[in-house]
Amino acid sequence: MSHDPARDLREAVARPLSFGQTVRAVAWSFFGVRKGAEHERDMARLNPLHVILAGIIGAVLFVLALVVLVNWVIASGVAR
Repeated sequence: MSHDPARDLREAVARPLSFGQTVRAVAWSFFGVRKGAEHERDMARLNPLHVILAGIIGAVLFVLALVVLVNWVIASGVAR
């Protein structure tokens, strides 16, 4: 039995979940809240490229939200 990584990658990229569904799954993973059955179902259907892209976008938005929050707290004078 031969193992073809290129074929495996093509099959993974062709998985059926849309980018929006992937974003929802990644958002739940940021909170660490997932039911076991839903997690297993999504793992079998998620497109890995969508997961990477959604994770990067989520991380950038999280960092930007923290920067905005810190700037707001500093500007309000609460941090003095």
